[in-house]
Amino acid sequence: MPAIALVAAGARLGLSLGKTFGGHGFDVALIARSAERLGELTEDLAAEGVTAAAFAADVTDRCALAAALDGAAGRFGGIDVLHYSSPGAGTTQTLRGTGALDVTVDNLRPQVECVCYGAITATRAVLPAMLTAGTGTLLYTTGASSVTPAPVFASTGMAGAALRQWVLTLNRALADKGIYAGHVAIGTWIAGTPGAPEGAPLKEPDDIARRYWELHAGREPAEHLICE
Repeated sequence: MPAIALVAAGARLGLSLGKTFGGHGFDVALIARSAERLGELTEDLAAEGVTAAAFAADVTDRCALAAALDGAAGRFGGIDVLHYSSPGAGTTQTLRGTGALDVTVDNLRPQVECVCYGAITATRAVLPAMLTAGTGTLLYTTGASSVTPAPVFASTGMAGAALRQWVLTLNRALADKGIYAGHVAIGTWIAGTPGAPEGAPLKEPDDIARRYWELHAGREPAEHLICE
């Protein structure tokens, strides 16, 4: 049975991705730093008839992240799809307060650690087996500021733009090796997200997750923007 690894899995998009891919016969490896949250997600997926297992790791701890993905591959006999979604560095208010004129090395570094270095670490943990098998899917999520500059999300947009550039290049490099790499930029509030502005348009996470399945199944395009 194929397996998907969801790095930085959460109760909204992560859970919906687990349900969506699980509904298509995938086992689900859940990776996040909170053991409590992982337990809840595993139970939620089990209630949907999806086989899931939890592997605790912080994306900024590269050794722990690689070990978690190795453990997931051992548990399920391999990882066929990787989804990496940075948990973000700092609170929503902190991210909003990092305007273009406020960017420093100190407040950019944690974004790069979470968004870029974590994604690279996760990819390198699963890619060799995919190359050997000649098939696989790599999916990465950032905010829309990685594509369209947003003054209030300067540092996270910079880190996301770097990841986006790498993913698009990665997709080209892997095109003749049977592996698809796709970048999804989310430019809308996901229903259930704490701190969403009152009256803001919301998208249901299940609807968003179905788009990821379409990207995996169709293996194109290399980039997709989800907006209001």
